[in-house]
Amino acid sequence: MSSLQRLAACLMTLVLLAAPAARASGYERVAIPAEQGTLTGILYLPAGQGPFPAVIALHGCGGLWRAQGQLSMRHADWGERLAGIGFAVLMPDSFGSRGLGSQCGVKDLTVRAGRERVADAMAARIWLQQRDNIKPDAIALLGWSSGGLTVLTAIRKERAPIDGKPDFKRAAAFYPACRSQSESPSFSARIPLLILMGDADDWTPAAPCGHLAKAAQARGEQVGLVLYPGALHDFDHPRLEVKERENIAYSASSTGKVTVGTNMAAREDALKRVKAFLSAP
Repeated sequence: MSSLQRLAACLMTLVLLAAPAARASGYERVAIPAEQGTLTGILYLPAGQGPFPAVIALHGCGGLWRAQGQLSMRHADWGERLAGIGFAVLMPDSFGSRGLGSQCGVKDLTVRAGRERVADAMAARIWLQQRDNIKPDAIALLGWSSGGLTVLTAIRKERAPIDGKPDFKRAAAFYPACRSQSESPSFSARIPLLILMGDADDWTPAAPCGHLAKAAQARGEQVGLVLYPGALHDFDHPRLEVKERENIAYSASSTGKVTVGTNMAAREDALKRVKAFLSAP
């Protein structure tokens, strides 16, 4: 075998070794046109040709990524699970797209849950609706913490799309900060909403979400609230030891300290509830 042939064989071996790793990641990186420039993100696709229902999943203040450019464990877990039951899952990177890291300790936010991130969710919806393998009238919203607050803002009646395209079908929010919405006299959900929280959450307390859900239900809106006894912020994380975090910009105690961690009973129930909710006709 000539040196050229040996080089070609080595290159082919490297390609074959790399291919399974690329497929195993489960997602592809995508670029989404937006008003303020290109919004980057990742897209999980189910097996098959589609068209698929879709979920736009909105990260919390920590962003999408962890060290060494790895997708955070929570987002990888949800992306793989939802793709496994037939959903395309688009996760816009609201912070990384703008050159920002974690915003959990930032008080003067430039990428706000109720403004820039709502615009990101709308851009993601339009981008998905232009794809042949996505059902344009079957796109849901899912968000965690500040991403959950974005969900609440995005589904208000006055925020309904005016682009002539189908609206979001339904929405689910994990431990959002409901206070600003519950205190707003104009809040009204235009699509079905499911809120999931721990009653021991000391980062985004459950009481304001309880007030919001009760008022929405009294108006006849389809807003449900699930409270998990003893569960904390991040209870749905696949594997997060209960711990105290510091330097949080907006903690309920105003000390900058919060407690987070997985609650397996709450997590397992939430996985089932959200899948059933998103799959409902």
